[in-house]
Amino acid sequence: MMTAARARSEPETDENAVIAAVAKALSHPARIAILQLLARRDTCVGCDIVEEIGLAQSTTSEHLRILKAAGIIVGEIERPRVCYSLNVAALGPLRHFLGVLRVPNVAATR
Repeated sequence: MMTAARARSEPETDENAVIAAVAKALSHPARIAILQLLARRDTCVGCDIVEEIGLAQSTTSEHLRILKAAGIIVGEIERPRVCYSLNVAALGPLRHFLGVLRVPNVAATR
């Protein structure tokens, strides 16, 4: 078990920074909904995102910007719009980190 003192002394690595950036980008329900939408589609998604998510265009654009900055999605210009798709590889470090934690199933421990 890690003590609070040890947790504070853990060095910040590039991998830790990547994991933190991805986790932060995933920290909003609308961004999770966007990722779920993109995961359901085999093709890239453009302006349909605004209609499907149900938020204002400007709000949706901000969420897309955050996901793109974290590398979780990619956007390709297909005039007259931008077409978005998942970059599943960007979730690899977070997936690995969560696997290393080996978080027990809470329901199984009760």
